[in-house]
Amino acid sequence: MAPTELTDRVREICLRFPESSERTTHGAPGFFVRKQFVMLWPQGHHGRDEPHLWAAAAAGVQDEVVGAEPERFFVPPYVGGRGWVGMRLDGEVDWDEVAEICEDAYRHIAPSRLLRELDG
Repeated sequence: MAPTELTDRVREICLRFPESSERTTHGAPGFFVRKQFVMLWPQGHHGRDEPHLWAAAAAGVQDEVVGAEPERFFVPPYVGGRGWVGMRLDGEVDWDEVAEICEDAYRHIAPSRLLRELDG
């Protein structure tokens, strides 16, 4: 998938959440709800050539998914120490799973008022 198509797909997922926004950060699309919840690297970054994203995650999620599927998930640099999860977006991408990862990241960062709106 071309970088612009990949960006459009992730953008469509992330911007449907209440009060989410997109800003370019470190030269790549970042998605925020006050604080950043997803970072997209459509052309790779930091020694990883494949397209991928980094997503905020609750405690324990990183160990669980990286341990279960290390060929698809990884500990990203910089934010991995805070429990974020890296997910490869090359090959056959399960877009429902990407949407779940992005929603979980949003839920991890968003204030409760916005979570009630999302669930309402």
